[in-house]
Amino acid sequence: MITSPDNEKLKLIRKLARKRERDRTGLFAAEGEDLVEAARAAGAEPEFVLVAGEDVEPELLDGVSSLGSGTRVIGVYPEAWSEPGGELSLYLHGVGDPGNVGSAIRSAHALCDGPVVLGPDCADPYSPKAVRASMGSVFARPPARAGADSLSGTLVALDSGARAELAEVSAEPPVVVCVGAEREGLPPEVAGAAAATARIPIRPGGPDSLNAAIAATVALYELGNRMRRP
Repeated sequence: MITSPDNEKLKLIRKLARKRERDRTGLFAAEGEDLVEAARAAGAEPEFVLVAGEDVEPELLDGVSSLGSGTRVIGVYPEAWSEPGGELSLYLHGVGDPGNVGSAIRSAHALCDGPVVLGPDCADPYSPKAVRASMGSVFARPPARAGADSLSGTLVALDSGARAELAEVSAEPPVVVCVGAEREGLPPEVAGAAAATARIPIRPGGPDSLNAAIAATVALYELGNRMRRP
C-alpha cells in the first residue's frame, strides 16, 4: 500500500499531466474505472494501475488526479499509434481543442474502419481531457500522425462556406474526411488537394457552423452509410 506522496508512481502520474513529460516518456495516464476497463478490453498493457484503498491511500490518489472530484483508479499506459488507412478515415488539421480530438477519435471508432489522422497543430490525443473525451476509444483505435500530403484516397474537405452540400458529393473509397480548426478551417494547400469540398447544411436561424468533432461525426455517418449501400 502506497502511503507517501513521494512515491515514484505518484510522482510520475503528476508529471504526465504535462505534454513535455508525455512526449519524453511515451506514457500517459487514464483516470477512472471506465477508462481502465476500456483499456483492458482493448488489450492495452499498463505500466501499472493504482486502485484507491488497495494499492494506494485514497487521498493520495485524489491528490494526483486531474479530476476535480478525485478518482478511484488511475492507470499508466504506453502511447500507441496507428498507420493511416482504411476505406473511411478522418484527418484533422489544426484542431487544438483536446476535447474535440478525443470526441473525434470516439466517433471514428464507431463509424469507420480507419483511424483519426492528426496533422499539424492538433491537440495531444493523450492529454487527460482528450483521453476522457475518447471514452476509451483511444485504446481500441489509436490515432495516426501524418501530413495531408501523405494521405492516399479520395479527400473530402469540410468547409462551412462551400457551395456543395455533403449529400451531393460523390466519393469512391478509400475516403478521407478532412476537418480543420473551427475558426480557420483547413489551410488552402489541404483544401486545394481535396477531390471535393462540401458543407453540412444548417437550418435557417441556426449557428454558422458545427464544432469540429460534431461536423466530423456527421460526415463520417453520411459517407459511411453511403459506402455501405449496395
